[in-house]
Amino acid sequence: MQLELSNKEFRRLLDLVYIGNWVMNSIRGDDRFTDYDDVESKLFGQCKNGPMSVLTETVQGQDLPSRAYMEGGIHEVISYYEDTIFYEILAEELSRRDMDYADITEENYDEILQRMDDYMNEFEQSGIDHLVLE
Repeated sequence: MQLELSNKEFRRLLDLVYIGNWVMNSIRGDDRFTDYDDVESKLFGQCKNGPMSVLTETVQGQDLPSRAYMEGGIHEVISYYEDTIFYEILAEELSRRDMDYADITEENYDEILQRMDDYMNEFEQSGIDHLVLE
């Protein structure tokens, strides 16, 4: 297979692959999906002899994202995503709890959305500072 990409498109592809591999493997410890690591390594290896050489480094024979790449803002993107998902899931779970974990139906859909919006507004204002666990 051959794929032709501009430098800008290839750079975006690196971000997508890095983020995808992060999602797949960051919490797996020693039980990583190595086939995803291999694809990431193959793509970052393509950077070695060109204008994007600063984005990769070779460690024990494997081409990896460089420190410059990892410190270039990609983890801020991942962190923003994780925070957003955390608050959205929390808002949904609290809303469902408030409604005695009723199945979401056409009849209660607007109510659960309103409750979620209320929780999201609270989280935007105060984070979890006002959250109380009993």
